[in-house]
Amino acid sequence: MIEIYNIENKKTGKMDLPEEIFQAPWRPALVHQVITAILSNRRRPFAHVKGRGEVRGGGKKPWPQKGTGQARHGSIRSPIWRGGGVTHGPLKERTYEKKINKEMKKQALFSVLSKKLSDQELKIVDEINLKEAKTKILNGILGKFFGQKRSVLIVPKTGNRAVHLAGRNIPKTTVGNPNALNVYDCLVHKYVVFEKDAVADFAGTFKKTK
Repeated sequence: MIEIYNIENKKTGKMDLPEEIFQAPWRPALVHQVITAILSNRRRPFAHVKGRGEVRGGGKKPWPQKGTGQARHGSIRSPIWRGGGVTHGPLKERTYEKKINKEMKKQALFSVLSKKLSDQELKIVDEINLKEAKTKILNGILGKFFGQKRSVLIVPKTGNRAVHLAGRNIPKTTVGNPNALNVYDCLVHKYVVFEKDAVADFAGTFKKTK
């Protein structure tokens, strides 16, 4: 059972939340594993260096093997030469992908949401009905809930486009989709705000995927 608030931050009633989702045990090891996989899968190689076989030139032996008194060399593009290839450098072919199955993602998400609820960092709002899709209006509503220094994930009901538009320019605020909620977004924000109807949309998503 959780309190429901209106946009003036006044209590309007109570509602039951699905126990499977909001009463899950806290599993930090699983959450860490899933978050690590999500961040790794977002990584992209940012640099590429050439090895001795890729650097232009160096096909000719710089001097004879014997008779010059100098050390033996076979190519001016050897890694020990200035302008030569690089050994063990970053490559664009490297992949950071880590696989994680859907069940682990789901259980990690349930665990984080349950932790938010137990820590009183999850709020249910009856309806976020904006007259206009303006940042100022939504920012004022969030200010009544959490003050000015805040980090919030808002989960409006499906089709509430005004909240998505109004929330784009608010610092440290993300507007999520109840049909595609991300465990990383839930964890990285201090507070999670669900619109009342979004809870059913969110729970229905996992009934379909069973």
